[in-house]
This record gives sequence, structure tokens and C-alpha cells, in this order.
Amino acid sequence: MNIYKELKELCLVPSVSGREEGIRGLIKKKIAPLADEVYIDALGNLIAVKKGSGEGASVMLCAHMDEIGFLTTFIDVDGRIRVSNVGGIGWAAASYSKVVSEKGVKGVIVPEEKVKPNDYSSSNFYIDIGAASKKEAERKVSIGEFFVVTPTVDRLLGKRICGRPLDDRIGCTVLLGIAEELFSAKNDGDIYYVFSVQEEVGCRGSKTAAFAFAPEYSLCFDVTATGDTPGCENMACRVGDGAAIKIKDSSVICHAEIVKKLVSIAEENKIKYQREILTRGGTDTSSMQLSGRGSVAGALSVPTRYIHSGVELCDLGDAEACIALGAAFVKSLSEGNR
Repeated sequence: MNIYKELKELCLVPSVSGREEGIRGLIKKKIAPLADEVYIDALGNLIAVKKGSGEGASVMLCAHMDEIGFLTTFIDVDGRIRVSNVGGIGWAAASYSKVVSEKGVKGVIVPEEKVKPNDYSSSNFYIDIGAASKKEAERKVSIGEFFVVTPTVDRLLGKRICGRPLDDRIGCTVLLGIAEELFSAKNDGDIYYVFSVQEEVGCRGSKTAAFAFAPEYSLCFDVTATGDTPGCENMACRVGDGAAIKIKDSSVICHAEIVKKLVSIAEENKIKYQREILTRGGTDTSSMQLSGRGSVAGALSVPTRYIHSGVELCDLGDAEACIALGAAFVKSLSEGNR
């Protein structure tokens, strides 16, 4: 896999929470040749199944397809488009950004004049598409249509890249890489590759998917914050230091067994890793852990700076480490039965 090429292709398809049709269609084409069965559930999750022999534990591997964005709520007399946030928008980070609608209409999102950054909210932001009147704007945009900050991915030095939405198209790319690694490997238990919906608004998709097939093990792939920028909160994770094995975040305490196993596999296979404790924020890990009868749940994260901005930054080497460690973990579930 050319991880940069794959990631860039996924990033350039806008798909906010609840409107994941575009990215789901693209990922479906990519995952279908690597699985025995592919389907879309009632909530919109894309699920690919690699069937096992029935002799081992099932595992769910999950990354979310959706991204944060803006939903059109009102168009005023001068053609300005008022919006509501979808997910955790940092309004200061979003201000004066180029945006694009689901139909390809371009614009800029800006705050009202004289509003100070501390007072930024959805009520004092609007999107300017260049329309001179409400009638002109309504010919291009309808109430309920979404906008996102214009997607882009660029190379920086070394394996560093920046752009959006790396959260969580980098996780989707990792999951596709794992599916490639496991394609020719034998698995005793069923493997469920889940590309979930609506993570950014409450980890909804992963909850219903995990409930449907009750995996014994589950592993989430997402981004995490870092402690390597000036003035940031203390945190052990750094960009470029390898796959981040989650121990805890504000929504989950990962199962001690899975954390220990991931660390052991990383050390045995000389896969670069680091330990993650995230004091604010959560991922689909929590939903998978608590759904149905529960699951032995863990997560591998790609350390990412400036999350939920237009310039998210990560290191492709960390993503490659997540692919290697995730694939090795799944293989270990079958090797233990032989």
C-alpha cells in the first residue's frame, strides 16, 4: 500500500457525521476484494467480514468514516449562510477557512465583525459563498446541506504530513492496510472490519455494530493528541514515536489484557510504540467495550497535532506502525490456538 496516496484519496471525499455516503462508497470498493462479505447496516456502518474457521475468538477492528462540519440552518436576505456545528468544532481554528458544500459549492466561513475569539460560537459565524442575495444563495445551497473545511493533504519534511480530515481518514487507511496484511493469512475467528458512522457526535455507529455481532475482542483505530507542542498539556505521546497503545481516555479504560498483549507484540516484533493516556476526549473504543455483553477492548492511535483544525499533522511512520501492530495482534489470536 502507498499509504500517502491512499490517505489523500480518502481525505478528498467530504462526509460529515450522518452523511457518510461518499466516503463509504469509496471505502467499499477498496475493502470488498479483501473480505468474504461486505454490507451496510441500518445505521450506515460499512462492515466487511473475513470469515474464520470457527475455532477462535472473533475480533472487531473499527475506524470511523465521518468528520466534523457545518449544517446549513438559515440563509439571510443578503445571501449569508448560517450554520450549526456537526461535532466538536473549534471556532477559532475554523475561522477564515475555505469551505466546500456536499454539492461542491465553495465559500469561506467567518465570524461576525467585532466578535472576539472568546465569544466565538455557531450563532455568530456564517458562510459567505459570494452570493449577493438570498435568492441567489438558495439556487446553490439548501437548508440541511453540509459544508466542511476544504479537504487537503500535503507532504512536509520526512514522513510528516498535514491537512484534513486526518481524523479519522488516517484510521480508515490503517484499517485498509491491516486488511491487506491479513488477506492471505488464516484466521480461526471471524474478523469484522467496521468503518463506523457518527463517531464525532457520540460514537453511535460502533455501538450498534458491536451489539450486532458481539466480538470477543475489539480494537479501535483513531488519532490522539500529543504532548510535543509549545504550551500544550503534559502528555507522553509524540508525533513520530510510533503507534500509541491506548491505556485510558475520558471515556474508556482499556482492558489490561489487551494493553499488555499489544506491548508484548510490539516489543517482540520491534514495532515502534508508545503508551497513550488521553485526559480529554474519547473514541469508538468505549462503545465497543460496553456494547451487548461487552468486549475485551483496546485502541491504537496515530499521534496527531492540531486535531479538528484545517492543518492536522501526523507522521506516516506512526500509521505504518499501527498497521504492523494491528495485523500482528489479530494473527496472534489465531496462533494461540495452533
